[in-house]
Amino acid sequence: MVSTEELFAGSPEGMSILQEVDRAVRAIGPAEVRVSRSQVAFRRRRGFAFVWRPGRYVRSDVPAVLSVVLPARDPSARWKEVAHPSPRTWMHHLELRSPDEVDDEVDGWLVRAYEAAD
Repeated sequence: MVSTEELFAGSPEGMSILQEVDRAVRAIGPAEVRVSRSQVAFRRRRGFAFVWRPGRYVRSDVPAVLSVVLPARDPSARWKEVAHPSPRTWMHHLELRSPDEVDDEVDGWLVRAYEAAD
């Protein structure tokens, strides 16, 4: 099992972003946190938000990516990429460069994702 510290070793900014996402999720309600070699998953009945370190898998200078599962496509221009992997799932990927980017808009997406994951 990998710890969050191991996952974000060498990336203090990435770790700070993860901590801010964790704070935002905990403000919504209880969620299980699962750490794997590639990501930190926030779950209810199913996963609704994931924080991962892109430099480990793709060429990127961004310290963290937040992937949010929503039941419909969100039109925000902030998304780096939006995928539609299944009929009821839209995966939204947001590059984050600092914890300050976990703002009210991100909090709103996390609330929507949290509610849909029950």
